[in-house]
Amino acid sequence: MIRRTVLGAGLLAAAGAAVYVWRDRGTGATEADIAYGADPRQRLDIYLPEGEGPFPCVVEIHGGAFKIGDKSMMPVSQAVLDAGIAVVRINYRYSSTAVWPAQGDDCLAAVVWLQREGRSHGIDPSRLALWGQSAGAFLAVSTALTLVEAGLPPRAVISFYGPMDFSTMDADMATLGRVAAMGATDPADSAESQLLGYAVGENRDAARDAGPIGRLSALREPLPPIFIRHGDADPLIADLQASRLRNAWTAADPSAEVDFALVPGAGHGGGGFDTDEVMAPMVAFLVRTLA
Repeated sequence: MIRRTVLGAGLLAAAGAAVYVWRDRGTGATEADIAYGADPRQRLDIYLPEGEGPFPCVVEIHGGAFKIGDKSMMPVSQAVLDAGIAVVRINYRYSSTAVWPAQGDDCLAAVVWLQREGRSHGIDPSRLALWGQSAGAFLAVSTALTLVEAGLPPRAVISFYGPMDFSTMDADMATLGRVAAMGATDPADSAESQLLGYAVGENRDAARDAGPIGRLSALREPLPPIFIRHGDADPLIADLQASRLRNAWTAADPSAEVDFALVPGAGHGGGGFDTDEVMAPMVAFLVRTLA
Protein backbone atom coordinates (compact mmCIF):
# COMPACT_ATOMS: atom_id res chain seq x y z
CA MET A 1 0.00 0.00 0.00
CA ILE A 2 1.05 3.63 -0.33
CA ARG A 3 3.12 4.44 2.73
CA ARG A 4 1.41 6.69 5.27
CA THR A 5 4.32 9.13 5.17
CA VAL A 6 4.08 9.53 1.41
CA LEU A 7 0.31 9.80 1.50
CA GLY A 8 0.37 12.31 4.30
CA ALA A 9 3.02 14.44 2.62
CA GLY A 10 1.04 14.53 -0.60
CA LEU A 11 -2.21 15.54 1.06
CA LEU A 12 -0.67 18.06 3.43
CA ALA A 13 1.29 19.68 0.61
CA ALA A 14 -1.96 20.18 -1.23
CA ALA A 15 -3.37 22.19 1.66
CA GLY A 16 -1.13 25.08 0.70
CA ALA A 17 -1.97 24.99 -3.00
CA ALA A 18 -3.33 28.05 -4.75
CA VAL A 19 -7.09 28.38 -4.89
CA TYR A 20 -8.67 28.44 -8.33
CA VAL A 21 -12.27 29.38 -9.05
CA TRP A 22 -14.05 27.22 -11.58
CA ARG A 23 -16.95 28.97 -13.22
CA ASP A 24 -19.96 27.93 -15.22
CA ARG A 25 -18.81 24.67 -16.72
CA GLY A 26 -22.45 23.58 -17.02
CA THR A 27 -24.31 20.60 -15.65
CA GLY A 28 -22.68 17.36 -16.71
CA ALA A 29 -19.56 19.09 -18.08
CA THR A 30 -16.64 16.71 -17.88
CA GLU A 31 -12.95 16.31 -18.30
CA ALA A 32 -12.40 12.74 -19.40
CA ASP A 33 -9.56 10.25 -19.03
CA ILE A 34 -7.26 12.39 -16.93
CA ALA A 35 -4.18 10.40 -15.92
CA TYR A 36 -3.54 10.08 -12.19
CA GLY A 37 -0.82 7.45 -12.81
CA ALA A 38 1.21 5.85 -15.59
CA ASP A 39 -0.90 2.72 -16.15
CA PRO A 40 -3.61 3.00 -18.86
CA ARG A 41 -6.23 2.04 -16.25
CA GLN A 42 -5.19 4.85 -13.92
CA ARG A 43 -7.58 7.41 -15.34
CA LEU A 44 -10.42 9.52 -13.98
CA ASP A 45 -13.31 11.64 -15.24
CA ILE A 46 -14.55 14.84 -13.60
CA TYR A 47 -18.16 16.01 -13.76
CA LEU A 48 -18.94 19.45 -12.37
CA PRO A 49 -22.27 20.97 -11.34
CA GLU A 50 -23.50 24.26 -12.66
CA GLY A 51 -22.32 27.40 -10.94
CA GLU A 52 -19.17 28.64 -9.31
CA GLY A 53 -16.71 26.31 -7.64
CA PRO A 54 -14.59 24.87 -6.32
CA PHE A 55 -17.12 22.16 -5.47
CA PRO A 56 -17.13 19.36 -2.93
CA CYS A 57 -16.81 16.00 -4.62
CA VAL A 58 -17.68 12.35 -4.34
CA VAL A 59 -15.23 9.86 -5.81
CA GLU A 60 -17.25 7.06 -7.43
CA ILE A 61 -15.63 3.62 -7.81
CA HIS A 62 -17.21 1.12 -10.18
CA GLY A 63 -17.84 -2.58 -9.61
CA GLY A 64 -17.18 -5.55 -11.85
CA ALA A 65 -15.79 -8.36 -9.68
CA PHE A 66 -12.41 -6.58 -9.65
CA LYS A 67 -11.73 -7.78 -13.20
CA ILE A 68 -14.18 -6.05 -15.55
CA GLY A 69 -16.10 -2.79 -15.71
CA ASP A 70 -15.27 0.82 -16.36
CA LYS A 71 -15.89 4.27 -14.92
CA SER A 72 -18.27 4.95 -17.81
CA MET A 73 -20.49 1.94 -17.09
CA MET A 74 -23.00 3.82 -14.93
CA PRO A 75 -24.65 7.19 -15.58
CA VAL A 76 -23.50 10.11 -13.49
CA SER A 77 -26.08 10.92 -10.81
CA GLN A 78 -27.88 14.07 -11.83
CA ALA A 79 -29.27 14.35 -8.31
CA VAL A 80 -25.74 14.61 -6.93
CA LEU A 81 -24.77 17.25 -9.50
CA ASP A 82 -27.96 19.19 -8.83
CA ALA A 83 -26.99 19.29 -5.15
CA GLY A 84 -23.81 21.16 -6.10
CA ILE A 85 -21.47 18.19 -5.68
CA ALA A 86 -18.91 17.19 -8.31
CA VAL A 87 -18.60 13.54 -9.31
CA VAL A 88 -15.17 12.04 -9.97
CA ARG A 89 -15.25 8.54 -11.46
CA ILE A 90 -12.08 6.48 -11.44
CA ASN A 91 -10.72 3.35 -13.06
CA TYR A 92 -8.25 1.00 -11.40
CA ARG A 93 -6.16 -1.96 -12.47
CA TYR A 94 -7.93 -5.28 -12.96
CA SER A 95 -7.05 -8.34 -10.90
CA SER A 96 -6.02 -10.05 -14.15
CA THR A 97 -3.02 -7.72 -14.40
CA ALA A 98 -2.25 -6.88 -10.76
CA VAL A 99 -3.33 -8.55 -7.52
CA TRP A 100 -4.36 -6.85 -4.31
CA PRO A 101 -3.39 -4.34 -2.96
CA ALA A 102 -2.76 -2.76 -6.38
CA GLN A 103 -6.41 -1.68 -6.67
CA GLY A 104 -6.28 -0.02 -3.26
CA ASP A 105 -3.06 1.73 -4.23
CA ASP A 106 -4.80 3.05 -7.35
CA CYS A 107 -7.72 4.48 -5.41
CA LEU A 108 -5.33 6.17 -2.99
CA ALA A 109 -3.28 7.55 -5.86
CA ALA A 110 -6.44 9.07 -7.35
CA VAL A 111 -7.25 10.73 -4.01
CA VAL A 112 -3.71 12.09 -3.74
CA TRP A 113 -3.98 13.44 -7.30
CA LEU A 114 -7.24 15.20 -6.38
CA GLN A 115 -5.65 16.71 -3.28
CA ARG A 116 -2.78 18.06 -5.36
CA GLU A 117 -4.56 19.02 -8.57
CA GLY A 118 -8.26 19.16 -7.78
CA ARG A 119 -8.57 22.90 -7.24
CA SER A 120 -7.27 23.64 -10.72
CA HIS A 121 -10.10 21.42 -12.02
CA GLY A 122 -12.89 23.03 -10.00
CA ILE A 123 -12.85 20.70 -6.99
CA ASP A 124 -12.41 21.43 -3.29
CA PRO A 125 -10.38 18.38 -2.18
CA SER A 126 -10.90 19.18 1.50
CA ARG A 127 -14.55 18.15 1.05
CA LEU A 128 -14.28 14.66 -0.41
CA ALA A 129 -16.41 11.55 -0.01
CA LEU A 130 -15.93 8.03 -1.39
CA TRP A 131 -18.73 6.01 -3.02
CA GLY A 132 -18.52 2.49 -4.37
CA GLN A 133 -20.85 -0.15 -5.75
CA SER A 134 -20.20 -3.89 -5.38
CA ALA A 135 -16.44 -4.46 -5.79
CA GLY A 136 -16.16 -0.67 -5.84
CA ALA A 137 -17.70 -0.56 -2.36
CA PHE A 138 -14.93 -2.83 -1.08
CA LEU A 139 -12.43 -0.38 -2.59
CA ALA A 140 -14.20 2.74 -1.31
CA VAL A 141 -14.36 1.45 2.26
CA SER A 142 -10.80 0.11 2.11
CA THR A 143 -9.53 3.46 0.82
CA ALA A 144 -11.41 5.31 3.53
CA LEU A 145 -9.78 3.13 6.20
CA THR A 146 -6.31 3.78 4.81
CA LEU A 147 -6.99 7.51 4.88
CA VAL A 148 -8.22 7.18 8.47
CA GLU A 149 -5.02 5.34 9.40
CA ALA A 150 -3.04 8.19 7.83
CA GLY A 151 -4.92 10.72 9.96
CA LEU A 152 -6.59 12.22 6.89
CA PRO A 153 -10.10 10.71 6.79
CA PRO A 154 -12.57 11.50 4.02
CA ARG A 155 -15.68 13.44 4.97
CA ALA A 156 -17.94 10.44 4.30
CA VAL A 157 -18.20 6.98 2.77
CA ILE A 158 -21.01 5.34 0.78
CA SER A 159 -21.15 1.56 0.40
CA PHE A 160 -23.64 -0.04 -2.01
CA TYR A 161 -23.97 -3.86 -1.95
CA GLY A 162 -20.28 -4.62 -1.52
CA PRO A 163 -18.35 -7.64 -0.22
CA MET A 164 -16.72 -6.74 3.08
CA ASP A 165 -15.33 -10.01 4.46
CA PHE A 166 -14.32 -12.54 1.81
CA SER A 167 -13.83 -15.24 4.44
CA THR A 168 -17.53 -15.32 5.36
CA MET A 169 -19.21 -14.74 2.00
CA ASP A 170 -20.07 -18.40 1.38
CA ALA A 171 -21.27 -18.92 4.95
CA ASP A 172 -23.45 -15.81 4.74
CA MET A 173 -25.13 -17.07 1.57
CA ALA A 174 -25.70 -20.44 3.22
CA THR A 175 -27.25 -18.76 6.25
CA LEU A 176 -29.77 -17.11 3.95
CA GLY A 177 -30.42 -20.41 2.19
CA ARG A 178 -29.05 -19.19 -1.14
CA VAL A 179 -26.39 -20.19 -3.64
CA ALA A 180 -24.42 -17.29 -5.10
CA ALA A 181 -25.29 -16.77 -8.75
CA MET A 182 -21.61 -16.29 -9.67
CA GLY A 183 -20.45 -19.28 -7.65
CA ALA A 184 -18.72 -19.76 -4.32
CA THR A 185 -16.02 -17.41 -3.01
CA ASP A 186 -13.72 -19.99 -1.40
CA PRO A 187 -12.37 -21.67 -4.59
CA ALA A 188 -9.27 -20.42 -6.36
CA ASP A 189 -11.21 -19.34 -9.45
CA SER A 190 -13.56 -16.95 -7.65
CA ALA A 191 -13.31 -13.22 -8.28
CA GLU A 192 -12.20 -12.63 -4.71
CA SER A 193 -9.51 -15.32 -4.81
CA GLN A 194 -8.22 -13.96 -8.12
CA LEU A 195 -8.01 -10.51 -6.55
CA LEU A 196 -5.99 -11.77 -3.58
CA GLY A 197 -3.80 -14.17 -5.55
CA TYR A 198 -4.72 -17.20 -3.43
CA ALA A 199 -7.80 -19.28 -2.69
CA VAL A 200 -9.92 -17.64 0.00
CA GLY A 201 -10.86 -21.05 1.41
CA GLU A 202 -7.22 -22.04 1.83
CA ASN A 203 -6.17 -18.92 3.73
CA ARG A 204 -9.30 -17.65 5.39
CA ASP A 205 -7.56 -15.55 8.06
CA ALA A 206 -5.49 -13.65 5.53
CA ALA A 207 -8.55 -13.11 3.34
CA ARG A 208 -10.40 -11.61 6.29
CA ASP A 209 -7.47 -9.40 7.27
CA ALA A 210 -7.25 -8.01 3.72
CA GLY A 211 -10.77 -6.61 3.80
CA PRO A 212 -12.62 -3.90 5.73
CA ILE A 213 -14.02 -6.17 8.45
CA GLY A 214 -10.61 -7.52 9.39
CA ARG A 215 -9.05 -4.08 9.32
CA LEU A 216 -11.83 -2.55 11.40
CA SER A 217 -11.31 -5.16 14.11
CA ALA A 218 -7.84 -3.73 14.72
CA LEU A 219 -8.76 -0.05 14.27
CA ARG A 220 -9.61 2.34 17.08
CA GLU A 221 -9.53 5.68 15.29
CA PRO A 222 -12.45 8.09 14.78
CA LEU A 223 -14.35 7.04 11.68
CA PRO A 224 -16.21 9.20 9.16
CA PRO A 225 -19.96 8.90 8.63
CA ILE A 226 -20.95 5.94 6.46
CA PHE A 227 -24.07 5.32 4.37
CA ILE A 228 -24.74 1.62 3.71
CA ARG A 229 -27.37 0.14 1.39
CA HIS A 230 -27.77 -3.47 0.23
CA GLY A 231 -30.61 -5.29 -1.49
CA ASP A 232 -32.29 -7.96 0.63
CA ALA A 233 -32.72 -10.13 -2.49
CA ASP A 234 -29.14 -9.81 -3.74
CA PRO A 235 -28.25 -13.03 -5.63
CA LEU A 236 -24.50 -12.37 -5.69
CA ILE A 237 -23.50 -11.00 -2.28
CA ALA A 238 -25.46 -11.73 0.88
CA ASP A 239 -26.90 -8.68 2.61
CA LEU A 240 -25.28 -10.04 5.79
CA GLN A 241 -22.05 -8.52 4.45
CA ALA A 242 -23.61 -5.07 4.87
CA SER A 243 -24.70 -5.95 8.39
CA ARG A 244 -21.16 -7.03 9.18
CA LEU A 245 -19.87 -3.67 7.94
CA ARG A 246 -22.38 -1.77 10.07
CA ASN A 247 -21.49 -3.76 13.18
CA ALA A 248 -17.74 -3.51 12.64
CA TRP A 249 -17.90 0.25 11.98
CA THR A 250 -19.83 0.81 15.20
CA ALA A 251 -17.56 -1.49 17.21
CA ALA A 252 -14.46 0.36 15.98
CA ASP A 253 -15.98 3.78 16.74
CA PRO A 254 -19.23 3.76 18.76
CA SER A 255 -19.68 7.49 18.12
CA ALA A 256 -19.47 7.19 14.32
CA GLU A 257 -22.59 7.93 12.29
CA VAL A 258 -23.89 4.84 10.47
CA ASP A 259 -26.89 5.16 8.13
CA PHE A 260 -27.77 1.54 7.36
CA ALA A 261 -30.75 0.05 5.56
CA LEU A 262 -31.61 -2.93 3.41
CA VAL A 263 -33.48 -2.18 0.20
CA PRO A 264 -36.61 -4.37 0.12
CA GLY A 265 -36.79 -6.63 -2.93
CA ALA A 266 -33.65 -5.18 -4.51
CA GLY A 267 -31.04 -7.38 -6.16
CA HIS A 268 -27.42 -6.60 -6.91
CA GLY A 269 -27.77 -3.00 -8.00
CA GLY A 270 -30.15 -2.18 -10.82
CA GLY A 271 -33.43 -0.32 -10.63
CA GLY A 272 -33.94 -1.03 -6.96
CA PHE A 273 -31.24 1.52 -6.18
CA ASP A 274 -32.24 4.16 -8.73
CA THR A 275 -35.19 5.32 -6.64
CA ASP A 276 -36.05 8.27 -4.44
CA GLU A 277 -36.10 5.91 -1.46
CA VAL A 278 -32.38 5.26 -1.92
CA MET A 279 -31.05 8.32 -3.72
CA ALA A 280 -32.83 11.09 -1.79
CA PRO A 281 -31.36 10.16 1.61
CA MET A 282 -27.99 9.48 0.00
CA VAL A 283 -27.86 12.95 -1.56
CA ALA A 284 -28.99 14.49 1.71
CA PHE A 285 -26.22 12.59 3.48
CA LEU A 286 -23.64 13.94 1.04
CA VAL A 287 -24.91 17.51 1.26
CA ARG A 288 -24.69 17.44 5.05
CA THR A 289 -21.33 15.71 5.40
CA LEU A 290 -19.66 17.74 2.63
CA ALA A 291 -21.00 21.10 3.82
